[in-house]
Amino acid sequence: MALGRAHSVAVTGVDGQLVEIEADIGRGLPAVHLVGLPDTALQEARDRIRAAVTNSGEQWPDSKVILALSPATLPKVGSVYDLALVAAVLDAAKQVKRDRLRETVLLGELALDGRLRAVRGVLPAVLAAKNAGWPTVVVPVQTLPEAGLVSGIEVLGARDLRSAVAWMRGEYELECPEPTERLVQPVRGDLSEVVGQAEARWAIEVAAAGAHHLMLTGPPGVGKTMLAQRLPGILPPLTEDESLEVTAIHSVAGLLPPDRPLIDVPPFIAPHHTATVSALVGGGSGVARPGAVSRAHRGVLFLDEFAEIGTKVLEALRTPLEDGEVRIARRDGVARYPARFQLILAANPCPCAPAREADCICAPTARRRYLGKLSGPLLDRVDLRVRMQAVATGAFIDEVGESTEDVRRRVADARSAAGERWYDHGWRTNAEVPGPALRQKFRLSRPALAPVERALQKGMITARGADRALRVAWTVGDLAGLAMPGPEQVVTALGFRDRSFR
Repeated sequence: MALGRAHSVAVTGVDGQLVEIEADIGRGLPAVHLVGLPDTALQEARDRIRAAVTNSGEQWPDSKVILALSPATLPKVGSVYDLALVAAVLDAAKQVKRDRLRETVLLGELALDGRLRAVRGVLPAVLAAKNAGWPTVVVPVQTLPEAGLVSGIEVLGARDLRSAVAWMRGEYELECPEPTERLVQPVRGDLSEVVGQAEARWAIEVAAAGAHHLMLTGPPGVGKTMLAQRLPGILPPLTEDESLEVTAIHSVAGLLPPDRPLIDVPPFIAPHHTATVSALVGGGSGVARPGAVSRAHRGVLFLDEFAEIGTKVLEALRTPLEDGEVRIARRDGVARYPARFQLILAANPCPCAPAREADCICAPTARRRYLGKLSGPLLDRVDLRVRMQAVATGAFIDEVGESTEDVRRRVADARSAAGERWYDHGWRTNAEVPGPALRQKFRLSRPALAPVERALQKGMITARGADRALRVAWTVGDLAGLAMPGPEQVVTALGFRDRSFR
């Protein structure tokens, strides 16, 4: 009897867990048995790895082979374990150096001819190996730029099984990742291209400075989509930790471009209005894949024509808006995906959507039903609400708004002020500050709170709405360079929820 070991990583959501693979070569007729809750793709690895070993010039044991993946109660999904399975068998057959395998995590799918193919979720897998204290990880060479984003662990890339086995024997040196350079992405569009709409431009600036949610309504062609598309341009670039978070999500989704492994700018995700609940929050059979809310993590989720989206789909946004993450239970386990995004909603005021509101032919009940898909509890979570109006013809000639660069500088200053204020508490933006902290430790002066108290007494806002108005007030104060918002900033924040406060 001969026993060999190797290690790989199981990725569930964006969390990785080390998996120990044991190979036992014993007596009996030639066969391969795989245990440890493998899915269909992993079950098929029995024939895949045996062919890859033979076609790479190595010898597969001519007896019974048992492969066990531990922890045995953890469902194993996908083909990421192929290389580690082969390494465990070769270790049991004493064909490779055991000391190298004891310090290495192996990732990658094998083709029948021995080529090593890329797999999803390499970045979170490498992060898990690093956090578990492993010194080395071997990945397919195609994913080397992605794996090389993780510092503090040796990352090596193999093109095929031949080179990987030669490295395990100490006869060959695998490739190392090259330094990743931050590329400057062109801005989608400049804010100066938006004609008029001073109130909506101000709302976009406030939303960017505090990471607040925003709803834009108005007739078609007034610039709702243009403003939303220009929001990422005024957001600050992602920090190193945020970049790794966002990149890990896109890695699991299989959406990382090969020429740009690091996502260092806020993503902009705009699903179609026919998207399903699974497409929005994530889903699928087996282990759930990330949805639009997770792919928009640390960026912008833009729902255009939200009045055309199904009510169940919209209501599915409640949990990610409140918690900043989604947990999706499926047959093979619970997947956790971060989902702290800025929600931008846009819609016409009615189904017929004429250029002039006076030309509307919709019945009052139809108008109410059209925007009524956004329930009260969900609407309460939207911090800023702006009704945009048609622009006069003269604006095309006389008026030129501020550029994206000018607004970005003010937003960066406001975010820096908020970051310094909340740093010791672990919050990054004003939108993340919990209500109890705003009402107790960071309580505003009594004159500043008076408008909020009056609104609560009259039933014009809820307790959640009051907290969100206070967060917006802090952002307005940051943009004005104030150490603490006063009555004017609070009234401005309330005005974004109801025009009667103005």
